[in-house]
Amino acid sequence: MSNDAVTVSAVNTLCEARHVYKDFVMPKKRLLRVLEDISLSVNPNEVVALLGPSGCGKSTLLRIMAGLVPPTSGEVLYHGKSVTGTNPGTAIVFQSFALFPWMTVVRNVEVALEAAKVPKEELPERTANAVRLVGLSGFEEAYPRELSGGMKQRVGIARALAVNPEILFMDEPFSQVDSLTAETLRADVIDIWAAKSNNLSSILMVSHDVTEVVYMADRIAVLTASPGRIRSIVPNELPRPRDYRSGAFMAMVERLHDVIAGHELPDAAVPVGNGQPLGTEVVPDVSPNEIIGLLEYLQDHAAGQDIFQIATATQREFGRLIAIVRAAEILDFGDTPGRLVVLTPTGREFVESDQENRKRLWRRQLVELRLYRRVTDLLMANRENGVDAEEIMDMIATMMPQEDTEQVFASFINWARFGNLYAYDERTRKVTLQ
Repeated sequence: MSNDAVTVSAVNTLCEARHVYKDFVMPKKRLLRVLEDISLSVNPNEVVALLGPSGCGKSTLLRIMAGLVPPTSGEVLYHGKSVTGTNPGTAIVFQSFALFPWMTVVRNVEVALEAAKVPKEELPERTANAVRLVGLSGFEEAYPRELSGGMKQRVGIARALAVNPEILFMDEPFSQVDSLTAETLRADVIDIWAAKSNNLSSILMVSHDVTEVVYMADRIAVLTASPGRIRSIVPNELPRPRDYRSGAFMAMVERLHDVIAGHELPDAAVPVGNGQPLGTEVVPDVSPNEIIGLLEYLQDHAAGQDIFQIATATQREFGRLIAIVRAAEILDFGDTPGRLVVLTPTGREFVESDQENRKRLWRRQLVELRLYRRVTDLLMANRENGVDAEEIMDMIATMMPQEDTEQVFASFINWARFGNLYAYDERTRKVTLQ
């Protein structure tokens, strides 16, 4: 790339992540890679959304670009200059409101201005403007306990806007409120952004809600998990204001559904049976009861059902449902042709069985997985003493170096206990054959 191209890029970009990697240090100094080779820009006058399943590193990337968390490698630029420490010109709205319960609305906003070292004489006017902007006039002296969830998040938004940011970072800001309140808040945030009555130029938001990002975003970065990578950046050219019920809006939602389903639920078949161990499959952080709940739901839908319809019907966050569906696939209880989720013959046999036969089938499917096959062979050779948990975790770390070893081990044991395959003594940390 020429120097001229770099200069133009810097001028046209507010904030940019370049080849960002993030590793977290786990017990025994194991490294867990959360983000891998992420490059993403936020340009003037746009809303960018990070969309993907739970655990794909969306919030970590947001925090890295805000300067709250340093990348392991790569860099973040703001107006073409490398960021060290907190990113100037940005403010963040958190998922959990993050309000001080002993402070009034006004004081919760003022404290952000004080931290930004705003002159004391400017505090009243800037606080009043921010409170008015988010529609909280008349509630200045209210405490968080006196506010609804939506009003609490309005305080969080006011606090962020009060520092006059050029980019507003939002980490799943509407996930803690009901759907009607979320819809109102989305519209209000877009109105504030579009009004250009302050310094706010752009928004970078994290979401797991496809409808939300279609309503709000101009570009949507779709991440994949383990580790998080950007698979697609989908432009959204729907004119504003956007109508949730319009054909074009629903077509865009469907397009994103296809993008996500194609990445997270590939149609390639998983080899099973014939006495051969499967490839090393990560044991998802999903409980047996969640898998059984999915299978019992599918039992009532013989032809299968669209995964997004399942998410709506079961009120499951989409990223969570993806993990449950993957778990069912790993055990050969479910399959995903396109966006459909269907029972396999083994899954139908399982769901129609009594409890004893369910455990037998579960156990049979477990020992087809390479990790369970290896651990079972190890336990057969150590019947009297069992095997230390640390030895199995070392095996997991070797076979799945990118995964959270502790989490995989916990799920591994949970699945084994359900099938009466292994016993685990948490006091001695010994695993034995059941």
